[in-house]
Amino acid sequence: MENRDLKYFMRRREAEIVSVPGPESFRDDDGNVLQLEVKKLMQEEIDKINNAYFEREMAMDKKGNPLVFNGEVIWKTKRDPAKASRHLIVEALQYPNLKDQDMMKFYGVVDVTDMPLKVFSSPEEYSHVVRVIMEVLGLRAKADDKEDLQAAKN
Repeated sequence: MENRDLKYFMRRREAEIVSVPGPESFRDDDGNVLQLEVKKLMQEEIDKINNAYFEREMAMDKKGNPLVFNGEVIWKTKRDPAKASRHLIVEALQYPNLKDQDMMKFYGVVDVTDMPLKVFSSPEEYSHVVRVIMEVLGLRAKADDKEDLQAAKN
């Protein structure tokens, strides 16, 4: 077996920020669609955010005893994928900065996960922002990738 150099796997990754077009309804003074700046989050950051909106606890009966089935404790889980998704949006978006205190005060928001709903309030705006950010994060296939996959199937 040949000696394989592991240096290719030992790299430091700087946070990459990419520009993507914002929703059509956000335009500058010259009428151009504003560009959103999105930071590519590391998988570890994405997992940490998703795990923050996942709870697991023992299921209990009305008397407070653990529920058991076939000798195994039954667990009840709670997930909030919508809030986790909004948190990913807040962390990834660099412009606009949804954690900006002045913006949060303007919208009367205390929890940053409410900011995407306030700033991108129409369904079209919100779905556009979710789509482009999830594409940048690699959590959703790009539209042209889907078209390529469909063409390959035919």
